[in-house]
Amino acid sequence: MLFSHSIKIDKKEINDLSHTFVIAEAGVNHNGDITCAKEMIDAAREAGADAVKFQTFKTDQLILKNVEKAPYQKRTTENGESQYEMLKKLELSKGQTAELMDYCRKKDIIFLSTPFEKMSLDELDSLGVPAFKIAATDLTNIQFLEQVADKKKPIFLSAGMCYLDEVRRALEAIAPINNHVVLLQCTANYPIKNTEANLNVIRTFKKEFDMLVGYSDHSQGVGAAPYAVVAGAKVIEKHFTLDQKMAGPDHKASVSVDELRQLIRDIRRAEAYLGDGIKMPSCSEQMTRKSLQKCFVAKRDIKRGEIFTNENIVAKRTNGEGISALYYKDILGRTAVREFAMDEIIEI
Repeated sequence: MLFSHSIKIDKKEINDLSHTFVIAEAGVNHNGDITCAKEMIDAAREAGADAVKFQTFKTDQLILKNVEKAPYQKRTTENGESQYEMLKKLELSKGQTAELMDYCRKKDIIFLSTPFEKMSLDELDSLGVPAFKIAATDLTNIQFLEQVADKKKPIFLSAGMCYLDEVRRALEAIAPINNHVVLLQCTANYPIKNTEANLNVIRTFKKEFDMLVGYSDHSQGVGAAPYAVVAGAKVIEKHFTLDQKMAGPDHKASVSVDELRQLIRDIRRAEAYLGDGIKMPSCSEQMTRKSLQKCFVAKRDIKRGEIFTNENIVAKRTNGEGISALYYKDILGRTAVREFAMDEIIEI
């Protein structure tokens, strides 16, 4: 499998040297209210996210009517309704999705969405969405993955709830059709314990599949995301909400707008700490280097024609003048071209 190490999402480039691409996950936290959705777009843009992401689904195409809620959904929503009934209230129409995409263009932030079935996939594609995020629930849905890949647009693929072999099989299905994939480590619970983040999987994915890797973060608060950047994530996705007290399945496990802002600041700080990976003196080190590194001087008076040995030369701080002590082996055995007084800088 050969995957691209350079993927373009609208005007943004994701590659091994780029800034981390941050997706502010609005999900269904708009509660079906288009005004709330627009406020979330404003908040994501102000916080500094690269993209804001929603979820697109046709409940009738997604789920049987008698399916129970997931355990976390039971804890965060009213009793007595099925998962179908809960989701039906959170659908966005094609017209609403188009309106949100247009609003994102005006606000200069990338619109993304997760399609959960073929009808929604086709709808998003027809509207011109620049990439698809595929939820962990569909990583084992090979038929759907091939349909997504066939759209020839970049894919963010979440790997929550999955074994490594399942991830491999999903990528083997996608790779012959579309190699523009970012694989996201994820633990699919809301929220997760710190011990469940398993950020080392990011390194496992990079080693196993040699591809761009990211992290879909379900930890509490700012949480694991900045550390995922240090582990090698080039994409971070994080759920956020305008109000954690709102009714709905994901609000309580989502960060506030203030926390989203802090998370992005911490990601950018982590990137600054990481640097570019090129080992050389920084600008601020250049003067320190000059003051502190050592060069050769005469250990005692040296006559012209005398051989340089351990007995007549020594390294001292010289304010950067002379021959670096790094070249010790190159100096020994050379002949003095003139006389040198004690502590005089050696020349050859």
